[in-house]
Amino acid sequence: MTMTKNRNLALGASIILLAAALSISGNYLPKGMTLLPTNPKEVVEEVWQIVNYSYVDGTFNKKDWNAIRKKYVINANYKTNTEAHQAVRNMLKELDDPYTRFMDKKDFTEMQSDNSGKLLGVGLQLTQDEKTKQIVVVAPIDDTPAAKAGIIAKDVILKIDGKSTKGLDLNQAVQLMRGEEGTSVVLTVQHGEKIVEHKLRRQQIELHRVKAEHRPNELGGVGYIRLNQFSANATEEMRTAIKQMEAKKVGGYVLDLRSNPGGLLYGAIDIAKMWLNQGTIVSTRNRSGGCDDQSTDCKQIADGTALTNKPLVVLVDGGSASSSEILSGALQDNKRAQLVGSKTFGKGLVQSVRPLHDGSGLAVTTAKYFTPSGKDINKQGIKPDVDVELSKEDIRLLMQERQRVATKNDPQYAQALITLQSQIAAQNAAPTAIAKPTTAVN
Repeated sequence: MTMTKNRNLALGASIILLAAALSISGNYLPKGMTLLPTNPKEVVEEVWQIVNYSYVDGTFNKKDWNAIRKKYVINANYKTNTEAHQAVRNMLKELDDPYTRFMDKKDFTEMQSDNSGKLLGVGLQLTQDEKTKQIVVVAPIDDTPAAKAGIIAKDVILKIDGKSTKGLDLNQAVQLMRGEEGTSVVLTVQHGEKIVEHKLRRQQIELHRVKAEHRPNELGGVGYIRLNQFSANATEEMRTAIKQMEAKKVGGYVLDLRSNPGGLLYGAIDIAKMWLNQGTIVSTRNRSGGCDDQSTDCKQIADGTALTNKPLVVLVDGGSASSSEILSGALQDNKRAQLVGSKTFGKGLVQSVRPLHDGSGLAVTTAKYFTPSGKDINKQGIKPDVDVELSKEDIRLLMQERQRVATKNDPQYAQALITLQSQIAAQNAAPTAIAKPTTAVN
């Protein structure tokens, strides 16, 4: 596998109803091995081989993977694809890894449709807590039924149309939320200490990855850029946004990554290069401690192609996950930007997505990533430079009055402007400080 060619790694922390933020590539079997399934059992073997060859943890999370093969492959027979697919799901459950998951042909096709910028659903980005197994909201998508209902990051989905989510995996929960456009689904949600029911109408959801605004009345000109997800088209949208802001000669930027659940690994790397001229962006390690690509020492390095050197503040919160954490971690560790907001989600695992020979697909955790300073943020998150926790009242107002978001009525954004003002002042003062060197070295 050559990441520089295939760009087939993904870091989505969630399923976006109804699609996952993951990329697609060819099969991932050991060299020389081919599987052309002629009966349902062979897809189970195919999945077992992929996990056996590529899973990030060589102990398979302290599970006997060979015994699992004996249980689900050698000593089992399946009459239909449906039986085989259920066996695959059960087999993967043994890993106890919510990010390694099977997708039948329908799920796989819908996941691919995410890159088109449209999907059908209620606008929720979900994950499954690794310890409690609860279905947890990573973030709602802006201007969707879920966002308008007031569902926020860290809310727990307790029931779907009255059916408890206890014992369900992420795919099963998503299946229950699916339905025809215009129909409704009732979600029972634990919001802090409260339990609330929301009736949400399914609809076509437009995924606007990048939103950019020139704000001339703030600090003499601020470029506000909101990135909702790292998808296939987000990179070019970001490039266009930065160039537009540079043409307007903004004095600095606020990059809003709040409630961004992640997406494509190389989306994060490419966007980091637009802001960062030099330095390490991220390093990845597979289960042997090595690289699966042609990078230098498993590291991705900025290559001098930054589009701006203007002061930058990045907004983050508990819904900023995976690729968002790669980007914010790279900018923070290289002192290119200051982070404002609250601690990020904490997902430091990389998934590869592989099509299977019967048209279904598999997302498998293949590596861990580390920030430039070597931090493993999995389950830990990234702490902002300036911590601004929203109160319950702040959250309520921002949910009910969406026009407050990213204005001076948004406490995190208001602090971002204060921090950016300090950065602009420091940058403007810097030339004076170095104009007359007192010594020379030959």
